[in-house]
Parts: sequence; C-alpha cells; structure tokens
Amino acid sequence: MATQTKCCKTSGLGYGTPLEAMSGPREALIYVTCLFTGTGREKPDYLATVDVDPNSPTYSNVIHRLPMPYLGDELHHTGWNACSSCHQDPSANRSFLILPSLISSRIYVVDTKKDPKAPSLHKIVQPEDILEKTGLAYPHTSHMEMPKDVDFFSLTPNSMWEKPGHSPLFCDDFWNQPRHKTMISSSIGAPVAFTKGFNLQDVADGLYGRYLFVYSWPDGELKQTLDLGDTGLVPLETRFLHDPTKDTGYVGCALSSNMVRFFKTPDGSWSHEVAISVKPLKVENWILPEMPGLINFFLISLDDRFLYLVNWFHGDIRQYNIEDPKSPVLVGQVWVGGLVQHGSPVVAVTEDGKAWQANVTEIQGHRLRGGPHMMQLSLDGKRLYVTNSMFSPWDRQFYPELVEKGSHMVQIDVDTDKGGLKVNPNFFVDFGAEPEGPSLAQEMRYPGGDCTSDIWI
Repeated sequence: MATQTKCCKTSGLGYGTPLEAMSGPREALIYVTCLFTGTGREKPDYLATVDVDPNSPTYSNVIHRLPMPYLGDELHHTGWNACSSCHQDPSANRSFLILPSLISSRIYVVDTKKDPKAPSLHKIVQPEDILEKTGLAYPHTSHMEMPKDVDFFSLTPNSMWEKPGHSPLFCDDFWNQPRHKTMISSSIGAPVAFTKGFNLQDVADGLYGRYLFVYSWPDGELKQTLDLGDTGLVPLETRFLHDPTKDTGYVGCALSSNMVRFFKTPDGSWSHEVAISVKPLKVENWILPEMPGLINFFLISLDDRFLYLVNWFHGDIRQYNIEDPKSPVLVGQVWVGGLVQHGSPVVAVTEDGKAWQANVTEIQGHRLRGGPHMMQLSLDGKRLYVTNSMFSPWDRQFYPELVEKGSHMVQIDVDTDKGGLKVNPNFFVDFGAEPEGPSLAQEMRYPGGDCTSDIWI
C-alpha cells in the first residue's frame, strides 16, 4: 500500500525547478528511521536526527531520538506532507513527516517544524482507520499526491486513490509526472511472502511482482499494465526524471538486478526496455550457485545527469551517467559491505576460475556490515548518504550480523564532473552503539526536501 498526501495547485515552499534546488543550502540535519522491530529487542522503532554539518561539534552523531508509542511497527519509506510541487502556494508548509509502518499498518505524522532538531509526534493514524476507509494494509511508501486521498489539515485517510476496479494485485513504490498526466507504480509482491523472508519458490508461485501499472493522473484510472517479464522480477523503486517535461524514468528490478527504463511512445502509450544489467556473481558457500546484485534502491540527481543504484547482496554502489537515458554509462563504483567482502565465507568465482572477494574499507576502525540499501543525495549532488537495513526479516535472513550488531550510516563523496565515488573517512554513524541497543537504520530525509521526495509540476 502506498500512502499519499495533498498536492497544491496554487511563491512558497521548496524550489521552483530541480536545477534551482541544486543551489539550495547545504544539508545540516537528516532524519533517519531506526528499527528495533525484528531484532528481538522489545523496544519501539524511532526517528533519529543526525547532525551532518561538518562545522558542528556534534557532526556525524545522533542528536535526538523520537520513539514511537507502539512496538512492532517496522517504519518504512517516509515522505512529506508538502513538497516543491507547492512552490506557487505561499500558504504551503513542509512541516510534517509521514512515517508508514509496514508491519503494523500504522502511519505516524511527525512535526518537524516546531523544533527541527527534536521532532515531535503530531498524530497517529491507526490501522483500523486505514482499513475501514480503504480496505488496505501494509503501507509502504509516502509521497505527496492528491487532495482527495488524505485530508491535508487533519491528515486522515479519506478513500482509495484508484478508481474502483483499477487496483493492482501488488504495490510497492510510485511516482508521477504531472505534465504527462501519468503516475506509474511498481509491484513488490504479496505480504504473505515477503514478510517471512525470501523464498525462491514464492517467485515461481506468482507471489512476487513483475509489472508496472500506468495510471492517469490525477484521475486514478488504470490505463496500462506493463509486463516486465523475467527481466523485471520484483520491481521496487520507481522514479521519473526530475525535469517535469520528460516522459521517461526507471524502475529497479531487484531479483533480476536490472534497471528498466519506461517511456512514452509516439502513440501516447508506455513501453519499457532494460537500460542497465548487473551480472550475477558465480559464488561458493551460498544458498545458490549464482548471486544477483539485488538492486533494491536507486535515485537520480536533480540535474538528471547521474543515476545511483545499490547492490544489496554484492555490496557496491554504482554511479551511472544518464545524459542519454537509453544508454547509461558506468562512471563510479565503491564497495561498502556485501556478502562477498574479505572475511566473508562466501567467495565469488571469476570467469577464469579465480576466487575473488571485494575490498571494503574500514571507517574509523569499523568493519562495514550488511549491504548498502537506502541512499540520500545532497541537493548539489556531491554527497551521498547510505544506510544498510532493507527490511528486518530479510536482514535477519541474509545479514544476521546486522541484526545482532546494528546498522551504520556512511557518506560517499561524489565527483560530479567526471564521475567517481569515494568513502568519506570522517563520517560514520554507528547505530550499533545506540543507548537502547543496536538498531536498524533505513530511510533518510532532509528537513528541506530532497531528490527522492520532491516532484515538480
């Protein structure tokens, strides 16, 4: 289930264009969702405020924690009540961060305006309220969308966004391009499958998705279903290019480890093609003879020049030049964990039969655990922040050390001229050393918006 909040029609909030946003102030704070759910520690999930100002005495530290009032939520992909789509509305205010809970189906509304360094809980939308109004559960992602779906002032669910009979079987992420009157959503799979961890048989049984759903926007009419086939198994994050005139975007297909480009055709329909393929690694001492990269997150720089993706299994982050969206070019790569790093029992085998493991740099004496998952890019595109928890049942299955010892957050320096990625040795947030015990860090948001929450009209 995806949750949506109001989009404004009528200068104010955010930035007038994506390129204008790139000239915005440097980030000083970042909000991080942190989980105890699934770790065996009976503590509530919380929202951490991390200081990312290099001139601050608390740089690279958690400076505030806002615990949720319930256990077992599994906070997931957050979003704002308003974004740069509201730039022409002087009354708009980016004041509430929306926190969906994937397991409990609760949605928390957090006030970040009163004290940005110490957010406070504003409202709780209970799962029974969501179920009564929509018939849905397992809220996954929050983006700012249309006024009929959520009351902007009371922040309560009103109804289903899709027209009756136009709902997909599965849903994960979604993104819209208003000038093309289109919204596209992806399809992870059935909660009965993915909430228990990953089982390859569930793919064969049709419990995981392979489709993109094309809707008219803002009408909510399902216009087209794109079958991605075996090249598009388990499509997750979905992004249009930021330029609102463009009619193309990408979806990361986790199990196939492909980036699929979707685009409008001359007749007005939508089509797709594989734009990036990450080859599986031949491995020893793992559950399968070949290991997919598992692309479970990506983002696009605000100038639409670079696409960044993570391979959660392999452990690398990749930077592609997408100035030609049809033909991305790999220009940067760095390993920050993974199942095949030095010291792991899992060994990759090269084409000439040699054993290989990735060199992963320690940061401030810390060995990097897990694999890269969530990312957030600075507005100017020069700093990439990365956490490493995907979803607690999957963390426990594939990276049990991560559940035991906790997550971390790292920062990657980005070469925006020629391309290139390099770990910043001066930044490391260890969520394994939290006061209530090791936690799992996931989504990240800046108070002033970012490239994964703002849409332009």
